[in-house]
Amino acid sequence: MEKGNVLLIGNSGVGKSTLINSILGERLADTGVGIEGVTKDVRVYEKEGIPFRLIDTAGLEPSYLKQRKTINEIKKWSAKSAKEGYKNNQVNLIWFCVDGTSKKLFIETIKRLSKSVSIWKTVPIIIVITKSYSQIEKEENIKMVKEAFERQKHFSKNLKGIIPVVADTYQINEEIFVAPEGIDELIDLTNSLMPEGIEAGKADISAFKLNQKKFLAHGLVGISTTSAVVIGAIPIPFPDASLLAPIELATVNTLAKIFEINKMEDSDIFINHILEMGVLSLIGKNAVSYLKGVPGINLGASVINAIVAGSIVMTLGQITIYAFEQVYLGKKTMRDIDWLKKLMESSFSSKFMDILKEITKKVESNKDKDNIANIIIDVFKNHFNGSEN
Repeated sequence: MEKGNVLLIGNSGVGKSTLINSILGERLADTGVGIEGVTKDVRVYEKEGIPFRLIDTAGLEPSYLKQRKTINEIKKWSAKSAKEGYKNNQVNLIWFCVDGTSKKLFIETIKRLSKSVSIWKTVPIIIVITKSYSQIEKEENIKMVKEAFERQKHFSKNLKGIIPVVADTYQINEEIFVAPEGIDELIDLTNSLMPEGIEAGKADISAFKLNQKKFLAHGLVGISTTSAVVIGAIPIPFPDASLLAPIELATVNTLAKIFEINKMEDSDIFINHILEMGVLSLIGKNAVSYLKGVPGINLGASVINAIVAGSIVMTLGQITIYAFEQVYLGKKTMRDIDWLKKLMESSFSSKFMDILKEITKKVESNKDKDNIANIIIDVFKNHFNGSEN
């Protein structure tokens, strides 16, 4: 089986390093006692015979600023896992380490830990209650930890187990010792979850990459829309839609690079179909005529042209993002053009005219022409957010 990775996160002093040494069977991780934790950065531990790697992180300190720094470092390190060459850093399972002697901190601790692993949305999680010296409090701690974790809605479904452990022999006095326990159970559960975790890690990386691409893509379309508004405001009859062609071409080609469509076979044909179907002078002409005929609209021709030009480029951008996303995910192929045609037709239908009308009313109530692009972007965001296209 492919060797997986376990990410350990927890407050400073929770005993992650001691836990690592217990799992590995030798003292490879530094341990210590003090106000600040021992581990200052991310460290990967691997040993022959251990079927998974252990990834230790700096503990969250009491100081808010230090907490934020540590959380950001873990997020940054996790983001690197999405890049080529960092496969051995991909997180497949997470151990949330909480101190069994600090039950008052359970809720806030788990809340902070959840923030630091927001990239890993489906990876299995085991909560490890360290320093579980009290047999009497063990069941109570498990219940309290479970209740605290269930408040984290995005991660509660990923919880696969809560295991109290004593990672090293703990001396209470000269005659009483608490022996190590829970380590075998933790190893066995981790092993059993690893195949699921490896698949989940891959899925989370793919989702992370896609979100990055969509973020960049929507930013690009916003810039293109602004440029189209500026060009549309030029007092030239709108049927001369060739003025928008350079913007549309640059937008679609750049989106193809963002989604890596340009590296695929038949990409040129697919991109050309989008450009041919997306921008027609007839659309602009009909849209301008429609807006001029809407009762109560009192805007100059240049403003109406600007609204139509920006909206056409915005719609084309939204359609292209959706189409490229479907191809990137393997849900559609570039050889199947029928679904793309239907998508174009539905997007530039009566719904498009309704959106134009809404934008026009908002522009009319705010005569600042420089704000047209922002209004277009906001209106389209409300209409398309969460929808297929």
